[in-house]
Amino acid sequence: MKRLILLLSVLIFCFGLLGCGDNAAKLFDTAKFEELQNNKQHAVELYERILKEYPNSSYAERAKARLSELKDQR
Repeated sequence: MKRLILLLSVLIFCFGLLGCGDNAAKLFDTAKFEELQNNKQHAVELYERILKEYPNSSYAERAKARLSELKDQR
């Protein structure tokens, strides 16, 4: 019984991590779209949200790079 509970806990944790990546990806794609639409302020907000909510995702590094580039353009 303990093994079953442990296994279920691990599976729930893993699915949770996968879900976070999907959300970070959606936010990143939306931010890139906002950049293309010249809505840089909203793009900045979305990139900052990625850094805050998904700091360990692969999108966090990409968001940080985009923020740096956008701030250099100001």
